[in-house]
Amino acid sequence: MATIRASCSDCGDVELTTADVHVRICDDNNVGTYAFRCPHCTMMVVKPAESRTIDLLVASGVSFTTWRLPAELNEIHVGEPISHDDLLDFHHLLHDDHRLNAALAEFTNG
Repeated sequence: MATIRASCSDCGDVELTTADVHVRICDDNNVGTYAFRCPHCTMMVVKPAESRTIDLLVASGVSFTTWRLPAELNEIHVGEPISHDDLLDFHHLLHDDHRLNAALAEFTNG
């Protein structure tokens, strides 16, 4: 099993094995990260990684998973963004059962 040297922001340089590190790669843009739990402070550390670093980690036996960007990023947005006042109005609506039921009825019927 290969020894991997990485750094924890609190503890500095640490030595890990391939079983201690996990790589995540985005299928859409090939951006990757690697993560490990620091053997000294036990904090989870996640770091960005260039593709050559990812290739070396995976080639040495580090496990990896792939993921995709949310489809919502490709949606067309129409209208103004919601404001702080919109959020407050929604909050009040959620706490008023009569208004909430009326709004839901209007939404489902109309």
